Amino acid sequence: MRPMLDLRYVTDQPDAVREGLARRGFKDTKLLDDVATLARKRREVQAALDQDRAERNQVSASLAKVDKASAEFEATRARMKELGGKISGAEETMRATEAELEDKVLFLPNIPHASVPNGASEADNVERRTWGTKPSFAFKPKDHVDLGTALGIFDFERGTKISGARFTVLRGAGARLERALMQFMLDLHTGEHGYTEVWPPVIIKDSAMRGTSQLPKFKDDAFRIAMEPDAEGKAPPFEWYLAPTAEVPVTNLHADEVIEASALPITYTAYTPCFRREAGSYGKDTRGFIRQHQFDKVELVRFTRPETAEAELEALTSHAEAVLQRLGLHYRVVELCGADLGFASQKTYDLEVWLPGQDAYREISSCSWFGEFQARRAKIRYRPDANPKTKPQLAHTLNGSGLAIGRTLVAILEQCQTADGTVIVPEALRPYMAGMTELRA
Repeated sequence: MRPMLDLRYVTDQPDAVREGLARRGFKDTKLLDDVATLARKRREVQAALDQDRAERNQVSASLAKVDKASAEFEATRARMKELGGKISGAEETMRATEAELEDKVLFLPNIPHASVPNGASEADNVERRTWGTKPSFAFKPKDHVDLGTALGIFDFERGTKISGARFTVLRGAGARLERALMQFMLDLHTGEHGYTEVWPPVIIKDSAMRGTSQLPKFKDDAFRIAMEPDAEGKAPPFEWYLAPTAEVPVTNLHADEVIEASALPITYTAYTPCFRREAGSYGKDTRGFIRQHQFDKVELVRFTRPETAEAELEALTSHAEAVLQRLGLHYRVVELCGADLGFASQKTYDLEVWLPGQDAYREISSCSWFGEFQARRAKIRYRPDANPKTKPQLAHTLNGSGLAIGRTLVAILEQCQTADGTVIVPEALRPYMAGMTELRA
């Protein structure tokens, strides 16, 4: 298990860590104090170990010069045995201390990049730009629930009957629209933006979840698959989870690997269904198709060198924006302040699409730069030059939704509605909809 932040930096530069985490409103001072205490204990144990090992070496060297029949020999050998016991005990203490220290550090979030705006909450996020014109209507616009229900494309009742709350069945043109959006997004990202498409598993090991920081911090938000002991009563060697996003399996494609610099940047796009328990969100966005336990998403993932990573974030964000632009959907780009950053991110742009039925902007993609945060945990490294003896360095990882398909469908329903409840299909999607130009009851 590897810590998310550089353990040496956390323990050697505690004031800088506290200052950086304060920018994101991190208030768990006890965790930071525990880390400092464990780091101090580790230094003390290491110092004692070094001293005892040095003495053991000296005693061992002197033992060869002592008459084996003498009392001095027996005393020296006894001291050797005593030192061996002390060293074994200290080594066990060191292992336990390091394990506890690494477990603590796993719960420390990433430190915001210097360019991230300060702020205490999402109210302090900064709007960077808008695209398109906010649609206006000569009638009161409906929300997607009323529109989709009238069109016969949402079946909330049967979704609940089959799976429980926050599951929905899409029917007819709704199912076709969901599939069309997936194909359109993947074609755009592979054909014009140069991403390599992958189709990863959505049942993933706990090591993959840990590598991208979903574990242990967000364990309560994940769907874990129960795994029984084998016929001999042995527990499984790992746990399985349902992927909360394609970010997890796709980022871990290069876990425990060294990438040649000439291969960077590596760019992937993938569709997956996504599964989230939404722990702690009860009562929030429970109406409609906004916050589901299962939803579809096309993800963009990039691996790059540190010196090009910030430019890569701008590129990735523009690729996510291109989806909304092709669909003609009005949106804005917001840079998150320190206090609103996700746990693993050091810099994030949110794309927020306008939903007239809610009279509000809603997030449809988060495009994030993680620095070394995920790469350190997943051990994703690159070799800076062609020399095979050059020491590998940690890569930088980035990802973003390109886009969340269900929320894109919601935005189309609400922005493209007409007075009689008909919804105009965006022109870019019509080839994927067998030429269908509108959704009509």
